[in-house]
Amino acid sequence: MLFNSFQFLLFLPTVFLLYWFVFKKLTIQNVLLLLASYVFYGWWDWRFLSLLFLSTLFDYTIGLQLKKTSVQQKRKLLLMCSLVFNLGMLGFFKYYNFFIDNWISAWNSIGVTMHASSLQIILPVGISFYTFQTLSYTIDIYRKKLEPTTNFIQFASFVSFFPQLVAGPIERATNLLPQFSKKRIFNYDLAVSGMKLILWGLVKKVVIADSCAVLVNQIFANYEHQSGLTLLMGAVYFAFQIYCDFSGYSDIAIGTGRLFGFKLMRNFNYPYFSRDIAEFWRRWHISLSTWFRDYVYIPLGGSRGPLKIKIRNVFIIFLVSGFWHGANWTFIAWGGINALLFLPLLLRKSHRNHIDGVALNSHFPTITELLQMLTTFCVTTLAWIFFRSASITDAIQYIINMFDFNHFIPDVIRHKKALPLLVFFLIIEWFSRKQEYAIVLDTKFRRFFYVFFAFVILYYASAVEKSTFIYFQF
Repeated sequence: MLFNSFQFLLFLPTVFLLYWFVFKKLTIQNVLLLLASYVFYGWWDWRFLSLLFLSTLFDYTIGLQLKKTSVQQKRKLLLMCSLVFNLGMLGFFKYYNFFIDNWISAWNSIGVTMHASSLQIILPVGISFYTFQTLSYTIDIYRKKLEPTTNFIQFASFVSFFPQLVAGPIERATNLLPQFSKKRIFNYDLAVSGMKLILWGLVKKVVIADSCAVLVNQIFANYEHQSGLTLLMGAVYFAFQIYCDFSGYSDIAIGTGRLFGFKLMRNFNYPYFSRDIAEFWRRWHISLSTWFRDYVYIPLGGSRGPLKIKIRNVFIIFLVSGFWHGANWTFIAWGGINALLFLPLLLRKSHRNHIDGVALNSHFPTITELLQMLTTFCVTTLAWIFFRSASITDAIQYIINMFDFNHFIPDVIRHKKALPLLVFFLIIEWFSRKQEYAIVLDTKFRRFFYVFFAFVILYYASAVEKSTFIYFQF
């Protein structure tokens, strides 16, 4: 079920009214959320509910077994079972064809004909997200940072919580799971902030991302016949498409969670105002970045130890992050590019230089800050070309054609509607960068602006072709 669908428009208020006004007991509320979450997920394909339930049951059992034993060898075995099960399931559905196809290609390249064939495997929506969420549960229990729950309904509700089930944020059990065991009282201010987040998330998705998607699809599909300027704008449009698409989803998810009394972690923090690539990754897809930091990067040694260990860890974390996004060499290349961009900062020990937001004490950035933000945006956008392209060859040729100044022909007609939207969006984000989200308005006319945004969403929802959230494929 899509957040920007008519079905969800009916689904959300129905669940909300039942949750707060009919089923007021904690246990019944959790059961309602669990059933609603399974309906939400099953709306796409009910057959994959079995995978979600199996993952839930398996890690719930592992958690209980970890609590029962203090024998370290047995605890390691139980954790290994959880890792093998979850990563095995993820690997089969997401990467089986990738490995088979590359295995065949490798043998064919040396003249050996292979007859193995790939399978028609459908990737379950959200499997990369809920497997990581349940893994954090078992790992934290193993590390004795979390006590396992004995309440299966609470745990199942935590794994399948519909606002963030299919595209995050990837919640930690230490944050979200305890919220299912506490009595929840309707908080008007929390609900209002949730509605504002949903509204702004829909603006990002329906107005900005979907408008950019139309142009991005046209440009990338026929990049060989486009002018250099058109290709440049196509890359820029995709940078905003993926940001507004994914952060828009996260805003709607977090806002929906607040309607039910839950506080989900922040997933984006104005990443395109970053002054270097390290700051960008502290602000982009925060739940995934911190997951890899805590469960992969730090256990490997992080930025401690000899230089070669530091370099190894940086490349591992970015390459794994790229591969997490999809079974294609383009994602691995994208991860490698980000590692190369991050490495100089680590070696100079300047990767922690920009912890606070930019220009917090002024309305506008300094020239230095502006150049830093533009540089970071440019290199990030170049890397996004690999993320969006069908192959590494296409990505490289796209970039070569983009810098073909002999064909740098202006294409004003195509961009006359999209460019003002991006300028408008950037202005709102810039002057909201000190706030948790972008439309925290402190004016007596704020209701007018909220109604205005609602009408803009309705207009673009009917005028622009609707596209699926990009991160559903991951």
